[in-house]
Amino acid sequence: MDPVTLLTVVVLAVFVGFEVISKVTSKLHTPLMSGANAIHGIILVGAIIVAGQTTNQWLLIIAIVAVVLATANMVGGFVVTDRMLEMFRGKKPAKTGEDAK
Repeated sequence: MDPVTLLTVVVLAVFVGFEVISKVTSKLHTPLMSGANAIHGIILVGAIIVAGQTTNQWLLIIAIVAVVLATANMVGGFVVTDRMLEMFRGKKPAKTGEDAK
């Protein structure tokens, strides 16, 4: 692929991911984080494809930055989702007496 096509893939992937995520209201952001992670996964795949196909040094740098940012965003999303789901799990009863041993 030529550099312009590869850069176009990265820019479009970032733009689509940003547009989808920015339409989610703040009240729904945490519950929809798992779905948002799928969008970030698409951005990550696009950035990895560009990084693997490019021979241009500048496009490689941009693609690597995109891979790092998309990965950080996905990991952060999974952490937030896990913490959110932890709130809905019942608390374990405190161990007392014979159970504490």
